[in-house]
Amino acid sequence: MKKESYSKAILICTIMISISSIGHSTSLPSNIKEEIVTYTADGMTFKGFIAYDDNIKGKRPAILVVPEWWGLNDYTKMRARKLAELGYIAMATDLFGDGKVATNPTEAQTLTAPYYKDPNLVKSRLDGALNKLNEYSQADQENVAAIGYCFGGFVVLNYAKLGADLKGVVSFHGGLGGVPVDKKLLKAKVLICHGASDKFVSQKDAESLKHKLDSIGADNTLKIYANATHAFTNPASTETGKKFNMPIEYNADADRDSWNDMKMFFGKIFKK
Repeated sequence: MKKESYSKAILICTIMISISSIGHSTSLPSNIKEEIVTYTADGMTFKGFIAYDDNIKGKRPAILVVPEWWGLNDYTKMRARKLAELGYIAMATDLFGDGKVATNPTEAQTLTAPYYKDPNLVKSRLDGALNKLNEYSQADQENVAAIGYCFGGFVVLNYAKLGADLKGVVSFHGGLGGVPVDKKLLKAKVLICHGASDKFVSQKDAESLKHKLDSIGADNTLKIYANATHAFTNPASTETGKKFNMPIEYNADADRDSWNDMKMFFGKIFKK
């Protein structure tokens, strides 16, 4: 066979093998394990939710998930499961004690008020959660991040500003106040996912925080999603908004895009 004909035959064979392998992954299907755990901080008992893929062996990056002001509900657990499906070990945290959840905005305001009054509480409470997560052999203590939604976004940003030993934090439609940025304390890279139509936290507020982070040389990214309100990632937001007369609603495009932005962010900050 001529060299040219031989090369063509090899190319055709390679293409046929590639086509036959499409859709036949050699990886095992996920086997998500879920556990309710208890931990203590500041003399209080908290209940967390841990999820990880048991088919993945060895250590993997660990993610704390901080809920909206409603507390550790099914939505927050869903996010932890999705992170487990991506190959992480995730812990949805409880910041109110004994797994308390709010059923209306008045209860939510009461439960979150201590953190807005004293953002320094964030550090000890999340340290307690992180210590529990780090007890798991699957958790890579060198590669840890935190994500938060609404109130949870406020919490993870302040956790980072208070010097938490994290690779990064992601705030989804989060509150942007709290303690000031401090170059000596902030170690984590920051991703802020903000809705352009948020009536609770303005785009100006988001840009102001980015300016402050830029001023100290912090590695940070601000993503703005068109037509997205506060709580845009939660499929229940539209119904909740109508029920309590709140300017929130679900935005599927912003939800998808912000999740993808988070995945890209994690891909950059975690060591291989």
